[in-house]
Amino acid sequence: MVIASVMLPLGTPAPPFALRDVVGDQIYSLDSFADKIALLVMFICRHCPYVVHVEHGIAKLGRDYIDTGLGIVGISSNDPTQYLDDAPPRLKEMAERVGFTFPLCFDETQGVAKAYRAACTPDFYLFDRERRLAYHGQLDDSRPGNDRPVTGCDLRAAIDALFIGKPIDGNQRASIGCSIKWKQ
Repeated sequence: MVIASVMLPLGTPAPPFALRDVVGDQIYSLDSFADKIALLVMFICRHCPYVVHVEHGIAKLGRDYIDTGLGIVGISSNDPTQYLDDAPPRLKEMAERVGFTFPLCFDETQGVAKAYRAACTPDFYLFDRERRLAYHGQLDDSRPGNDRPVTGCDLRAAIDALFIGKPIDGNQRASIGCSIKWKQ
């Protein structure tokens, strides 16, 4: 089912998390990114066609910002009993195949997705140095089947504005994608 993300008020503090990376088996938390100017939290998965459509764009974003002050973490919260492709071993395969340079963590209890009020995949949250929500919106306007290129222009504009201290446009377009697959 295709839905839009729930638009949280800008300035909302980042909820804490402590999740295991499916590739390196390391635990990541907000504190893991304490030295970063900004933090991008992305709710993604493997099976959703909206994520599949942008997965290489997400990987490119990670590579492009690797040596900057941006911390990035991907989180998958889907119930892997309903969607086997979203189980940690399959997520690891995706992260390695696509070349993610950031941790992809598994939210087994789905508590982190609930704390962030994540509704869909992909869902992008950009937090400033104080870990206050500065951007919550779409990667860009490319969708499966609409023939628009995946550029990441909306999210990249927000990241770049944050880095140079310019205001981020408050008129943010919600992400659209597959609903989070909640446990029964």
